[in-house]
Amino acid sequence: MDKKLKRFLIKTIGLLLLVHLGYFAYGFFTFKGLAHINIFTEFYRFKFYDDVSISHFFITGLFLLIFLIFLLKNHTKHPYSSTSLIQIGGVLLLISFLSFSFFVSYSFGMNAQLKSELSESEFNKDKSLLNVLHPFLYPSSAYSSQELFNPVHILYPKPYPIIEVVDSTLLVGQYYQLSYKYYSIDTLKMLTADLNQASTLTTSVLGQLGFDQKELLSRIITKNTVNDSTEIIYKGSEVNPRYDTAICVFVENKSLFSPIKGVAIDKQQYKSAVERYKLLYEYKPDSLLSQFQKLDRLFGKYQIENHIVSADLVDDILYYKKTDELPTAIRNNFDRSALADKFNTVDRLFYQPNFMHPDILPIFLSVVFGIWLIGFALFIVVAYAAKKS
Repeated sequence: MDKKLKRFLIKTIGLLLLVHLGYFAYGFFTFKGLAHINIFTEFYRFKFYDDVSISHFFITGLFLLIFLIFLLKNHTKHPYSSTSLIQIGGVLLLISFLSFSFFVSYSFGMNAQLKSELSESEFNKDKSLLNVLHPFLYPSSAYSSQELFNPVHILYPKPYPIIEVVDSTLLVGQYYQLSYKYYSIDTLKMLTADLNQASTLTTSVLGQLGFDQKELLSRIITKNTVNDSTEIIYKGSEVNPRYDTAICVFVENKSLFSPIKGVAIDKQQYKSAVERYKLLYEYKPDSLLSQFQKLDRLFGKYQIENHIVSADLVDDILYYKKTDELPTAIRNNFDRSALADKFNTVDRLFYQPNFMHPDILPIFLSVVFGIWLIGFALFIVVAYAAKKS
């Protein structure tokens, strides 16, 4: 490849990068912002009818036409070896890709603006707040659901979490009566050799637990052996959460509104459960009120319609906590589906930024390779003709 052609190609790539920078800036400054994101929001797709696509079409077409004219007119008279032609073909493929991918830089600009308005740490703080307050935000009818709210979902304080054991008793007439018992989930670590010796266990560890080896074996949930030690997770003492005055319906739910990426789900559930319990049973009511005032600001930031009055909602929560009744008229009305859609969409834009939409990817690659093949073939033909003449 001669120096003249090399300079021409470098200048061409530089010009294309400047155009990409312009589209990046355009995407950055025209992004409508967090408040306007909805479930249909996605990074840019070539649509053939808006200013980005129309300008893209004309700029790309005009650029490639002028580039091809200058390339064939000024750079085909020099004899090129097979190695040089391969190098030129590679550069022309890069130029073809850059010429058709301005909309990708536009999408990167949108993404950069989104993250300048809402940093990942701020987004995670919003998730944490919603994860803590999530059990307070269900509609009233949901609190009677045994799937959502039940003792097994209690993660804090000790002796929770617990396991449920269902006992069935056969009554007259072949009917079964079901009874539910709950046991704390405890952990015991010991030498594997001791586990296999009933006499040693009875006099040492199991004597302190209040049951012998046979009962321990019947209570084991999981057993994990590492080297010469064994960790046993077993059913411990019986617990009666329905008669526990330190438990109310709001702590019988461990679900997360929106998990934080990169953090184990069970750790997030436990951390949220601890904070929620402290808000209900350890902190002053002003702390709970403060959290709902933060929630109100969150609704404003994401433009979620709501009718929550923080003080009224706190009063309702404390009332149902004190009476241990299921909420029947809790004042927590807001657009739940809009909030879920907003967070799901922002989460997707953050962690699954589809800059090249699957629907247009085959077409895009076909156009890039097609134009490259045509341009490169013309270059070879004209260069070969010039060499013959």
